[in-house]
Amino acid sequence: MTGFLPYGRQTIEDDDVAAVAEALRGDFLTTGPTVEAFETAFAAKVGARRAVAVSNGTATLHLAMMALGVGEGDVCVVPSITFLATANCARYVGAEVVFADVDADSGLMTPDTLGRALNGIRGKRVKAVLPVHLRGDVCDLPALKAMASASGATLVEDAPHALGSVGTFDGVAHPVGDGAYSSFASFSFHPVKTLATGEGGMLTTNDPDLAARARLLRSHGMVRQPGGDPWWYEMPELGFNYRIPDVLCALGLSQLKKLDRFVARRRALTGLYARRLAERAPRVRLAASPAHSNPALHLLTVLIDFEAEGLSRRTVVDSLKASGIGTQVHYIPVHRQPYYAQRQGVADLPGADAWYRRCLTLPLYPTMADGDVDRVVDALAAILG
Repeated sequence: MTGFLPYGRQTIEDDDVAAVAEALRGDFLTTGPTVEAFETAFAAKVGARRAVAVSNGTATLHLAMMALGVGEGDVCVVPSITFLATANCARYVGAEVVFADVDADSGLMTPDTLGRALNGIRGKRVKAVLPVHLRGDVCDLPALKAMASASGATLVEDAPHALGSVGTFDGVAHPVGDGAYSSFASFSFHPVKTLATGEGGMLTTNDPDLAARARLLRSHGMVRQPGGDPWWYEMPELGFNYRIPDVLCALGLSQLKKLDRFVARRRALTGLYARRLAERAPRVRLAASPAHSNPALHLLTVLIDFEAEGLSRRTVVDSLKASGIGTQVHYIPVHRQPYYAQRQGVADLPGADAWYRRCLTLPLYPTMADGDVDRVVDALAAILG
């Protein structure tokens, strides 16, 4: 056995370290020009008009809810298969959460599952729908937007997995984050994501007023008077300290230059996994990918019928770990988390439950070698017999 293969990890190279060192030697460690430079470059990369950099991915969603005026008495529709933050951002501003089911084979919110969620809402104001581009696969944005708009809601893409992914709709390719179908798209730069800054996040939007609101709210809601006293500021509304340091943005700028290379390698490894699994472990399936989606997968998730295999998922996880292979589960359905279950009961979401029973995330990151994929698949095939 060679080194341990985690399910995901950052790719930090010498030029990244040099970029951070240069920022450390500069005049600004935070709220300086590198933040704006990162925002400008990121917006250009995904095809959006505006980008707002913040301290982490959860902060992006919280700011999006605040900028859109979501609050008490409102409802946000969220897929149950996601990280906690997607639902929690609605609760931070006092809104209620309605969980949508997902497709059992892709884990994605679909027009069908959104429709069922909306049909179950009676007499409540739906303010936002938050599809999650799970693993990096792109949701059916035109259909979801049309349904959200018909309900008086706006679409917010939760896209931390999908930087570099592309959805093609009506023959037009749309990079995730270009804002063609949503008010905001939210990204995260946690170390295992496609682009890493340690912690950090980005909101993209094509609406300059929404971008301005997000910038205001990320720094305590403070405003200054142009040409006024240099010390003067006031706070007309409550905001938060969601600023991101220049040091992290320097790392983000360096990483952004490599995004195309990172994406190409992730796609090559995904294709290799598909071929090797078909040859050596045909009962293990890659999560389904919609026809309109050309993903840059952040997560390599497979579906295994553990019951039919006569093995528990824990047995498979522990056996792979003993072979030096890390795994993870994405995700425990949020509608079953105690906070939400106690608040609103446990909804009947069979797609989310079926996804959770079978999902397992295998190693995927740009510095993996082709032989690492063989090692993972061989180990999995041996465990499953």
